[in-house]
Amino acid sequence: MQDKLAAVQAVFFTLLLCAASVTDLTKRIVPNWICLGIASISILDFAPERLSGILIALPFLLAAVFLGGMGGGDIKLMAACGLVLGLPKGLFAAMAGLSLLLIYVAIYRIVCRVQRREAKKAFPLAPFLSAGCLLAYFIS
Repeated sequence: MQDKLAAVQAVFFTLLLCAASVTDLTKRIVPNWICLGIASISILDFAPERLSGILIALPFLLAAVFLGGMGGGDIKLMAACGLVLGLPKGLFAAMAGLSLLLIYVAIYRIVCRVQRREAKKAFPLAPFLSAGCLLAYFIS
């Protein structure tokens, strides 16, 4: 029974993260219902030690408050994903997602420089965070 719940959680986690990515790419928002859905599916394979995973959102919150340039949807997304992943996997997910973003931005800026066009300054974060979360989820 537990294996079936874990499989259901994996499917919904993947679908909700894909929905967050597509919505962030097209509308530049991460809807609350997606974050609530991710938080809700954490119940399917619940472990009390995963509750500390909500702390994953803290660095994103601090960055938004002190540096700006980040929306609340990204913060809520990481808090919800932290409930599913737990603290260790959540840290890995955040580092992996931000690393993917840095690699993408570096390549994008090089291409823009070669093509002699101006580079964008802002990028949607949810697709990269989602990729990091999926990587962390399925590596176990």
